[in-house]
Amino acid sequence: MKLHELKPAANSRKRRKRIGRGIGSGHGKTSTKGHKGLLARSGGGKRPGFEGGQMPLKRRVPKRGFTNIFRVEWAVVNLRDLNRLEGSQEITPAVLLEKGLIRRGSSRIKVLAEGNLTRPLSIQAHRFSEAAAAKIQAAGGRVEVLDGA
Repeated sequence: MKLHELKPAANSRKRRKRIGRGIGSGHGKTSTKGHKGLLARSGGGKRPGFEGGQMPLKRRVPKRGFTNIFRVEWAVVNLRDLNRLEGSQEITPAVLLEKGLIRRGSSRIKVLAEGNLTRPLSIQAHRFSEAAAAKIQAAGGRVEVLDGA
Protein backbone atom coordinates (compact mmCIF):
# COMPACT_ATOMS: atom_id res chain seq x y z
CA MET A 1 0.00 0.00 0.00
CA LYS A 2 1.25 3.44 -0.95
CA LEU A 3 0.40 6.83 0.49
CA HIS A 4 -1.49 7.92 -2.63
CA GLU A 5 -3.63 4.77 -2.48
CA LEU A 6 -5.11 5.57 0.96
CA LYS A 7 -8.85 6.29 0.97
CA PRO A 8 -11.33 6.89 3.78
CA ALA A 9 -13.74 4.09 4.72
CA ALA A 10 -16.90 3.85 2.62
CA ASN A 11 -19.61 6.37 3.66
CA SER A 12 -17.41 7.81 6.41
CA ARG A 13 -17.22 11.25 4.82
CA LYS A 14 -20.46 13.20 4.45
CA ARG A 15 -20.75 16.20 2.13
CA ARG A 16 -21.58 19.47 3.85
CA LYS A 17 -25.04 21.01 3.37
CA ARG A 18 -24.68 23.95 0.95
CA ILE A 19 -27.51 26.29 1.88
CA GLY A 20 -28.80 29.32 0.00
CA ARG A 21 -27.76 28.00 -3.44
CA GLY A 22 -31.07 28.20 -5.28
CA ILE A 23 -34.44 26.55 -5.10
CA GLY A 24 -33.33 23.44 -7.01
CA SER A 25 -30.84 22.51 -4.31
CA GLY A 26 -33.58 21.84 -1.78
CA HIS A 27 -31.89 24.27 0.61
CA GLY A 28 -32.64 27.55 -1.14
CA LYS A 29 -35.01 30.43 -0.38
CA THR A 30 -35.14 30.40 3.44
CA SER A 31 -31.90 28.40 3.64
CA THR A 32 -33.30 25.81 6.10
CA LYS A 33 -34.22 28.52 8.62
CA GLY A 34 -38.02 28.45 8.19
CA HIS A 35 -40.17 31.57 7.95
CA LYS A 36 -39.48 34.62 10.11
CA GLY A 37 -38.92 34.41 13.85
CA LEU A 38 -35.81 34.79 15.97
CA LEU A 39 -33.91 31.87 14.47
CA ALA A 40 -34.45 33.10 10.90
CA ARG A 41 -32.70 36.39 11.60
CA SER A 42 -29.06 37.21 11.09
CA GLY A 43 -27.30 36.67 14.40
CA GLY A 44 -30.52 35.14 15.74
CA GLY A 45 -30.68 32.70 18.60
CA LYS A 46 -30.89 32.75 22.35
CA ARG A 47 -27.95 33.71 24.53
CA PRO A 48 -26.16 30.99 26.48
CA GLY A 49 -27.99 30.11 29.69
CA PHE A 50 -31.35 31.53 28.51
CA GLU A 51 -34.24 29.35 29.72
CA GLY A 52 -37.21 30.87 27.93
CA GLY A 53 -37.92 33.55 30.52
CA GLN A 54 -37.73 31.13 33.46
CA MET A 55 -35.25 32.24 36.12
CA PRO A 56 -31.96 30.77 34.85
CA LEU A 57 -30.13 28.14 36.88
CA LYS A 58 -27.16 30.46 37.35
CA ARG A 59 -29.41 32.95 39.14
CA ARG A 60 -31.45 30.34 41.05
CA VAL A 61 -28.62 28.61 42.90
CA PRO A 62 -27.30 30.20 46.09
CA LYS A 63 -23.96 31.99 45.93
CA ARG A 64 -21.38 31.56 48.70
CA GLY A 65 -17.93 32.86 49.45
CA PHE A 66 -15.59 34.70 47.15
CA THR A 67 -12.43 34.11 45.13
CA ASN A 68 -9.32 35.76 46.46
CA ILE A 69 -7.55 37.11 43.38
CA PHE A 70 -4.32 37.59 45.35
CA ARG A 71 -4.07 33.93 46.44
CA VAL A 72 -0.65 32.37 45.90
CA GLU A 73 -0.57 28.76 44.69
CA TRP A 74 2.25 26.59 46.01
CA ALA A 75 3.64 23.58 44.18
CA VAL A 76 4.48 20.97 46.84
CA VAL A 77 7.46 18.65 46.33
CA ASN A 78 8.37 15.93 48.84
CA LEU A 79 11.85 14.63 49.64
CA ARG A 80 10.89 11.12 48.47
CA ASP A 81 10.26 12.56 44.97
CA LEU A 82 13.60 14.39 44.98
CA ASN A 83 15.38 11.22 46.11
CA ARG A 84 14.11 9.41 43.01
CA LEU A 85 15.58 12.00 40.61
CA GLU A 86 18.56 10.46 38.86
CA GLY A 87 21.65 12.29 37.67
CA SER A 88 21.44 15.89 38.78
CA GLN A 89 22.86 16.98 42.13
CA GLU A 90 21.60 20.55 41.61
CA ILE A 91 17.78 20.64 41.88
CA THR A 92 16.28 23.85 40.44
CA PRO A 93 12.70 24.77 39.48
CA ALA A 94 13.67 24.14 35.83
CA VAL A 95 14.80 20.59 36.69
CA LEU A 96 11.56 19.92 38.62
CA LEU A 97 9.52 21.15 35.64
CA GLU A 98 11.52 19.03 33.20
CA LYS A 99 11.12 15.89 35.35
CA GLY A 100 7.36 16.49 35.71
CA LEU A 101 7.29 17.10 39.48
CA ILE A 102 5.67 20.53 39.08
CA ARG A 103 3.37 22.05 36.48
CA ARG A 104 4.31 24.86 34.11
CA GLY A 105 2.19 27.52 35.83
CA SER A 106 3.54 26.80 39.32
CA SER A 107 4.94 30.09 40.57
CA ARG A 108 6.23 29.05 43.99
CA ILE A 109 7.72 25.77 45.22
CA LYS A 110 7.69 24.39 48.76
CA VAL A 111 9.70 21.35 49.79
CA LEU A 112 8.16 19.11 52.47
CA ALA A 113 9.80 16.38 54.56
CA GLU A 114 7.75 13.35 53.41
CA GLY A 115 10.25 10.52 52.80
CA ASN A 116 14.02 10.43 53.25
CA LEU A 117 17.03 11.71 51.35
CA THR A 118 19.88 9.25 50.82
CA ARG A 119 22.35 11.44 48.93
CA PRO A 120 23.52 15.06 49.18
CA LEU A 121 21.53 17.42 46.99
CA SER A 122 21.62 21.17 46.46
CA ILE A 123 17.97 22.19 46.31
CA GLN A 124 16.57 25.56 45.24
CA ALA A 125 12.98 26.38 46.24
CA HIS A 126 10.95 29.29 47.60
CA ARG A 127 10.20 27.59 50.94
CA PHE A 128 11.27 24.57 52.96
CA SER A 129 9.57 23.05 55.96
CA GLU A 130 11.85 22.95 59.01
CA ALA A 131 11.92 19.15 58.96
CA ALA A 132 12.75 19.09 55.22
CA ALA A 133 15.65 21.54 55.65
CA ALA A 134 16.98 19.45 58.57
CA LYS A 135 16.80 16.21 56.54
CA ILE A 136 18.53 17.80 53.52
CA GLN A 137 21.37 19.15 55.66
CA ALA A 138 21.66 15.85 57.55
CA ALA A 139 22.21 14.08 54.19
CA GLY A 140 25.03 16.55 53.42
CA GLY A 141 22.96 18.66 51.02
CA ARG A 142 22.38 22.41 50.70
CA VAL A 143 19.18 24.43 51.05
CA GLU A 144 18.88 27.53 48.84
CA VAL A 145 15.88 29.83 49.34
CA LEU A 146 14.79 31.66 46.18
CA ASP A 147 13.40 35.23 46.16
CA GLY A 148 9.71 35.96 45.84
CA ALA A 149 8.45 33.91 48.77
